Amino acid sequence: MRLVSYEHKGSASWGAIVDQGVVDLGARMNMDLQAAIENNQLEQAKQLAGSQPVGLGLDDIKYLPPIARPEKIACIGVNYANRNAEYKDGSEAPKFPSVFMRTPDSLTAHEQPLWRPPESDKLDYEGEIVVVIGKGGRRIAQENAYEHIAGLTIMNEGTLRDWVRHAKFNVTQGKNFVHSGSIGPWLVTADEFDAASYEDMRVRTTVNGEERQNDTTASMMFPIKYIISYLSQFYLLKPGDVIATGTPNGAGARFDPPRYLAPGDIVEVSVQGIGTLSNGIIDEPLD
Repeated sequence: MRLVSYEHKGSASWGAIVDQGVVDLGARMNMDLQAAIENNQLEQAKQLAGSQPVGLGLDDIKYLPPIARPEKIACIGVNYANRNAEYKDGSEAPKFPSVFMRTPDSLTAHEQPLWRPPESDKLDYEGEIVVVIGKGGRRIAQENAYEHIAGLTIMNEGTLRDWVRHAKFNVTQGKNFVHSGSIGPWLVTADEFDAASYEDMRVRTTVNGEERQNDTTASMMFPIKYIISYLSQFYLLKPGDVIATGTPNGAGARFDPPRYLAPGDIVEVSVQGIGTLSNGIIDEPLD
């Protein structure tokens, strides 16, 4: 089931995509998608979606980030084996994941523009598969990790490359410019996936139709079940928490010369079993 958060005529809601239209579930359930996940009501949402008429077409809505107010947006860095090799520094594969955080307003929605800020012209793309937590917990065993997934979505984990190098030990600055990344277009519920899907799922990124990234989760150094287990050792994972699982090789910074994003570019991130997240690039509007 595809669940989409959206705005229509100035009002926010969410619903299920059925026959390329939307069944409004927000009004019927009197809660947003995040609350439905927190209250363990996705099965009720599925039943309603199958019994109610389609009210809107996809062309009638403005997409919103699937989860409106995640407590955590945790991101895994350099998680694909080929990506680690890109650094060409002779370093061994890491023993543990690199982790950093993003703020909700650093991400915009499907079909909304990414902003290139005036502070930097080095805006880069990173196509990623995103896990949304459905059942919280601490110290989750890897063999139980998939039971804690509400669903999957997609992120373009946009990065200002020069700003990630401002400090010696963190990348936070370059990862949190307002609307420098995106998430969406919708959440595909976990019942659409099995273990084999999680462990060999393809992610592909194009810029203006040119393929830049193409790999599968089979190349991850830290697979999805490990990431959930590892993060839960120090986080109390909660329903609605968002985990970006890393990007394959092929980011713009790795070309010679680098190929950063510029106004007018279109970036599309496609993930097997989920769909395609699409965003244009503009210079940040300044007041």
